[in-house]
Amino acid sequence: QVQLVESGGGLVQPGGSLRLSCAASGSIFSINAMGWYRQAPGKQRELVASITSGGVTNYADSVKGRFTISRDNAKNTVHLQMNSLKPEDTAVYFCNVWMRRSTYSSAQDYWGQGTQVTVSS
Repeated sequence: QVQLVESGGGLVQPGGSLRLSCAASGSIFSINAMGWYRQAPGKQRELVASITSGGVTNYADSVKGRFTISRDNAKNTVHLQMNSLKPEDTAVYFCNVWMRRSTYSSAQDYWGQGTQVTVSS
């Protein structure tokens, strides 16, 4: 079994900051890419940021310069530092992790349960 546990969501005023974390645990052989997606009401889920096992990052244009993704390979965790938050950042944020569960398995992606981020005054 594999479990992804997210934390750090909440309510924040415009211009504020939040830090999301996602910890992967269970039967894991190796982790490849890790990332964060978000889904606002009535909209499709979209990629926010991703980071490869080598540390190469990718960001949605809407969050560049405001959000920073990082990972701790020793702890199988990924973080999303969100600064200068805007009301349009309001969404449920999902952690996504590509991993191999054994030397014989191919990589598959797993999703966290989602954490609500609300930006409002």
